[in-house]
Amino acid sequence: MTFSSSQQIVLASGNLGKIKEIQAILAGHPIVPQSAFNVAEAEETGSTFVENAIIKARNAALRCKLPSIADDSGLVVDALNGAPGVISARYAGVGASDQENVDKLLEELEGVPDEHRSARFICVLVFMEHASDPFPVIAQGVWEGKILHHAAGTNGFGYDPVFWVPEHNCASAELPAAVKNSLSHRGQALRSLTQLIKARELSWQE
Repeated sequence: MTFSSSQQIVLASGNLGKIKEIQAILAGHPIVPQSAFNVAEAEETGSTFVENAIIKARNAALRCKLPSIADDSGLVVDALNGAPGVISARYAGVGASDQENVDKLLEELEGVPDEHRSARFICVLVFMEHASDPFPVIAQGVWEGKILHHAAGTNGFGYDPVFWVPEHNCASAELPAAVKNSLSHRGQALRSLTQLIKARELSWQE
């Protein structure tokens, strides 16, 4: 199995922002969201990004009978002992909007000075050839930054408006999509994933 294959690869996500980013980074590859097969998202019962990504990849591969890619990602804030972490998408409660999650984050960090607002986006990606794949390919990416006191920018999604990118002196939501994808945790993880898959294929062909 390779990304250049004509066979479809299912993306185990219903998050429109994630789908858009991943399809942009893997442009030209046959990536199809699981929603195209009417597959509901798996319940994220893991306590780590890796566990949740494997759960989601296995569910998509099982339901769609195709290879799958799953992403589990989130924001880790040092001043909050790693929160929101694996519950980043539901930090303000199940079904919370991006704005509600951002509002809760800023409320939790109220009064915390700039020097203690360090944070990072984490992304773990898992590729499974089939639901019982005993050797899933796992890649990760980390994007370091800080949390702003107020939102800025209208690009991106999730916590992008309050995530400060030191290299560009702006919020993630103020970056053009192509620039963000070149820097982001998800972009890093996707590039690593493709290389790991290629390396595995080459080693198995020897």
